[in-house]
Amino acid sequence: MEIKTVKIDIPDGCNIILGQTHFIKTTEDLYEILATNIPLAKFGVAFTEASGQCLIRKEGNESLLIDTCVKNLERIGAGHVFLIMMKDAFPINVLNAVKNCQEVCSIYCATANPVEVVVAETELGRGIMGVIDGFSPKGVEDDTDEKQRKEFLRKIGYKL
Repeated sequence: MEIKTVKIDIPDGCNIILGQTHFIKTTEDLYEILATNIPLAKFGVAFTEASGQCLIRKEGNESLLIDTCVKNLERIGAGHVFLIMMKDAFPINVLNAVKNCQEVCSIYCATANPVEVVVAETELGRGIMGVIDGFSPKGVEDDTDEKQRKEFLRKIGYKL
């Protein structure tokens, strides 16, 4: 078995959701979730089949994001993986709906951070072992950091 990492290309201002799924209708179901929960957002969705034609299926409303999803999944090369790229929206806006999608098995990450996907390759194919999402901690928040965190959440409207 060979283990390697694949860096996800995330366009500026975008967030991603990377997960595992199991059925061909995933792209359409995820499209509907995104379009109905965040109608003004731009997004792309891609899904890799793991049987039959083994194609990368794609949907979305922004061609750059659709194409970027496809290119990332081509580099990862694992089956039954989906990638959502969204602009003008955050994963928190749709994460529970995505998790509740019938085909979705698990979520690896939901982030705007740099991401590296840890991929294992065998004779059968490739699979995702996990992800490296962002950077290592640099310390523990103090009173000033806590105050800034709380102010930020209120500024963006996530807390009263």
